[in-house]
Amino acid sequence: MVTIDIYKAWCKACGICVAFCPGSVLSKDELGYPFVENPEKCIKCKWCELRCPDFAITVIEDSAIEKEEKR
Repeated sequence: MVTIDIYKAWCKACGICVAFCPGSVLSKDELGYPFVENPEKCIKCKWCELRCPDFAITVIEDSAIEKEEKR
């Protein structure tokens, strides 16, 4: 599983992340901002994170979270 963090304060609702997502994980809300609609479809490609011009998206694999909690 994966956690997709969208920091809306930095997001300008350009839609690039939604357009590049191969699994249709992200969708736009009524204001055009992205939100995670289908997290189970995420293939961890990180295209949304890599293509975001505002660095507003972070993809965190749950295994990385578990490793950090064990420290």
